[in-house]
Amino acid sequence: MNLSALEALVGSTNLQSWERLDHGWQGAIAAALEANHPSVAMVTPPNPEALAAVMALAQQQNWRVLPCGAGSKLAWGGLGRADFVLCTRHLNQLIEHAVGDLTITVEAGICLQAVQQTLAQAGQFLPVDPAFPERATVGGLIATGDTGSLRQRYGSVRDMVLGVSFVRADGQMAKAGGRVVKNVAGYDLMKLLTGSYGTLGILTQVTLRVYPLPEASQTVIVQGDPEALGQLGRSLARSYLTPTRWDWLSASTAMALGLAATPGMATQYQSLAASVQAQVAHLTEMATALKLAIVALPDQEGNAFWQRLTTCLTQPDSQTGLVCKIGVKPATALSVLQAIRAIAPTGLGQIHAASGLGRLTWQAAPDAATLLQLRQLCQSQAGFLTLLQAPAALKQSLDLWGIPGNVLSLMQRLKQQFDPQGILSPGRLIKEQADNSKP
Repeated sequence: MNLSALEALVGSTNLQSWERLDHGWQGAIAAALEANHPSVAMVTPPNPEALAAVMALAQQQNWRVLPCGAGSKLAWGGLGRADFVLCTRHLNQLIEHAVGDLTITVEAGICLQAVQQTLAQAGQFLPVDPAFPERATVGGLIATGDTGSLRQRYGSVRDMVLGVSFVRADGQMAKAGGRVVKNVAGYDLMKLLTGSYGTLGILTQVTLRVYPLPEASQTVIVQGDPEALGQLGRSLARSYLTPTRWDWLSASTAMALGLAATPGMATQYQSLAASVQAQVAHLTEMATALKLAIVALPDQEGNAFWQRLTTCLTQPDSQTGLVCKIGVKPATALSVLQAIRAIAPTGLGQIHAASGLGRLTWQAAPDAATLLQLRQLCQSQAGFLTLLQAPAALKQSLDLWGIPGNVLSLMQRLKQQFDPQGILSPGRLIKEQADNSKP
């Protein structure tokens, strides 16, 4: 392809050939593309207008584009094809922080860590705990729908997105939503773009709902007999307790975190100090009555524990590791983790108690037959198993997402409406209709 046309739009400093990219970027990009992919350049537009011009040229030339932010989750999703990578890291400005309205508007390429630091100065925060929190951009966070254990109290990241600006595949700039919490105008494109992996458009600006930082926080980890743990979970669900985080942990996950080699239930309570103390005391009383072991961690130690948990479940070996997202009935989450360990004992497992969503991780990926067995297990509980990060051979041999029924055809029709030429992240989220027609 002719790089000079792109250089004319963004400037020479914002265009890097493959040879000029450092090894970290080369590895991240290679993990997102099919084997033996051609060397691709990276374009980093300095502003939304330049990004729109780049996309207009890409459509005109029928160039395939792989959008990204910091590149921390490029290994997630299917193996795609690209003529160049479009990076939004220069779109990193804070547009507006409406402290009294509990909203913040930022460009999509801004680092989540920088957003949290700004919010903390006003006693606020964005309640997400994604993978790679020190590198993740806001746009990448939304594009992958990556939330974490805080969804127990605050919901998923799509529940926090109030408005977006994005560039369509044809280079046109579009908006949806607004900058206020109560906004019902127009179509809810925010939820459609969340988790779309850059296949429907490229985010340039986002308005998010934020929350006050809690006064006090404490984490409580309970371990022991699975039957007693299950009874504790049922009692907790019926009680007045309101955990901010509540996860089931497999025995192998507990061991990886330096705990006893038994299944566990990890909870965090955040509120006024008196409320936190009362809730922890009540949980301790229930757990003690069931003869379960209890570990209580104060504020900073507790936050460090949750960060270690996220790291364990999202950052395996980059070459051989496997990260899966799963969903099951919340009521069966603990028993499913037990069954998963019996099938593939070296893996780590975590399931959010309220939603039944979670992650499975292996340092060395199991074979395809084992993964199909695990998928059948999840599906038997009205759930699913999808592969996020996996060795290329597994991604090529297995249906990555396990999308049921007519959902795939609906996604393909949406893709056709938003990107009829199929130039945005082709192959990363779904197989385009042209691919499905091949023998």
